[in-house]
Amino acid sequence: MTEKAPGWWIAHVHVTDEAAYARYAALATQAIAAHGGEFLARGGRYTQFEGTDRARHVVARFPDYESAVACYRSDAYQAALAHARGAAERDLVIVEGVAPGK
Repeated sequence: MTEKAPGWWIAHVHVTDEAAYARYAALATQAIAAHGGEFLARGGRYTQFEGTDRARHVVARFPDYESAVACYRSDAYQAALAHARGAAERDLVIVEGVAPGK
């Protein structure tokens, strides 16, 4: 049986309200874990080479693309996201990764 390609969340964030964004992060972490997601990068050191600079970068891996999309659309994540709106400028993309062995 062929393994599915993972799904990835890639976010670039400029936080404007630390307290509200902290509430978002706590709730989002729970929603992401509930969908099999795990963080690979979360606000660590970075070097901006091209594009718009955002001080926070997040990469989360999910078992597959469908799980990543389902997480974003879930009631739990949407409740978390309500805290991020107005508390950050964000870009988030969900991409399908490369299947193992491809």
